[in-house]
Amino acid sequence: MTGLPLRVAVVGSGPAGFYAASALLASDDPVVEVDLIDRLPTPWGLVRLGVAPDHPNIKAVSRAFERVAREERFRFLGNVEFGRDLTHDDLAEHYGAIVYAVGAQTDRRLGIPGEDLPGSWPATAFVAWYNGHPDFQHLEFDLSHGRAVVIGNGNVALDVARMLALTPEELAPTDTTDAAIEAINAAGVKEILVLGRRGPVQAAWTPVEVGELGELAGADILVDPAELELDDASAAELEAAAPTVKRNVEHLRAYAAREPEGKPRAIRLRFFASPVAILGDEKVEAIELVRNELVDGRAVATDVREVVECGIVFRSVGYRGVSLPGVPFDEGSCVVPNEGGRVLGDDGAPRAGVYCAGWIKRGPTGVIGTNKKDATETIERLLEDARAGKLQPGLDASAIDELLAGRGVAVVTQTGWEAIDAAERAAGEPQGRPRVKLGEWDELLEAAGLDPIAR
Repeated sequence: MTGLPLRVAVVGSGPAGFYAASALLASDDPVVEVDLIDRLPTPWGLVRLGVAPDHPNIKAVSRAFERVAREERFRFLGNVEFGRDLTHDDLAEHYGAIVYAVGAQTDRRLGIPGEDLPGSWPATAFVAWYNGHPDFQHLEFDLSHGRAVVIGNGNVALDVARMLALTPEELAPTDTTDAAIEAINAAGVKEILVLGRRGPVQAAWTPVEVGELGELAGADILVDPAELELDDASAAELEAAAPTVKRNVEHLRAYAAREPEGKPRAIRLRFFASPVAILGDEKVEAIELVRNELVDGRAVATDVREVVECGIVFRSVGYRGVSLPGVPFDEGSCVVPNEGGRVLGDDGAPRAGVYCAGWIKRGPTGVIGTNKKDATETIERLLEDARAGKLQPGLDASAIDELLAGRGVAVVTQTGWEAIDAAERAAGEPQGRPRVKLGEWDELLEAAGLDPIAR
């Protein structure tokens, strides 16, 4: 390395991107300048657009990201889409290193008949809608039927179920979009059925998520005690399990022992059930389920089937990474092939100056904090390569600015994002809400001081 700062592009401004930027800016050998690039005009990724609005404590991690953004050697370049406005070759030409931290951007599919019927939705779309993601504000969810079905036993599935069950009083102080608040308050949904293909011991949610269901003001939590009776293998698994799993089961047993209070809505948690078809002529009318049994920890279908009427289905069976133009990608595992964050080429050797962090590196596992250790590992490798003389400094910041300006890209800078943030907070304050989100592209760009046609 020369005495010049190492300029690094981090693509993706979610937790992995910000943790990577933080680790880079902490280095004094070499000194690093970071451009954090995102296709949205707003940073923070799933912290802004994926965490449930009634979980403000989790969203508070954004304060750490704000401290990173105040660093002199940090820049936010929003409204810049990788693959459209900038290519991998562009980044390789202008920066000494690239870190891809783009997450897992789509949902896994069930692969069953009727999955694409109107009223069958990926949970990710519903979450993005009620959180104000500008790509999803045009969607309309028919919540008029008495029963909604959520497929999956992870935290996102519980988020969806809980959001559908919140009372107007519980929704009012959140940053849920106004349209979503209105739709949920007016919904005809009386029962939210949450389906898990395996048993209570194998559920992937966390104790906090399942425990807080019991605090809902307007929803009973229903669990069939018979489904909590464990076979020998599951009992042994529970005995050896981590404390978190044991607390999950304790919560479920407490719910099973409760008498329903007759609250307006109910969340029913069912296990050993898999969907085999979503039924309906022109929209979702029912779902066909098969009863499972556990064999060596796997869910194996039996001959027992049932049809459950419902009007909407949310599929929450996992996220999935997607390939990036010009970047190696493993179609089997849906991640960028890497070794400790160093991106590997087709020959298995590290690609010079190319790194990855977060879900696109390891798959969609862990919680927000998991990304800190993950990103730190990647940046340690990057800095090792820099100190070994394997990386060039990169071009001056003005070079990428001129390239983007020449292509007509209207960049939302950190100042632009802070203007959006201030406008949202100001709108929320009179209502006792943390913010009222701007959910339309035009609104966001206008608030950032840009021409809406600049998208």
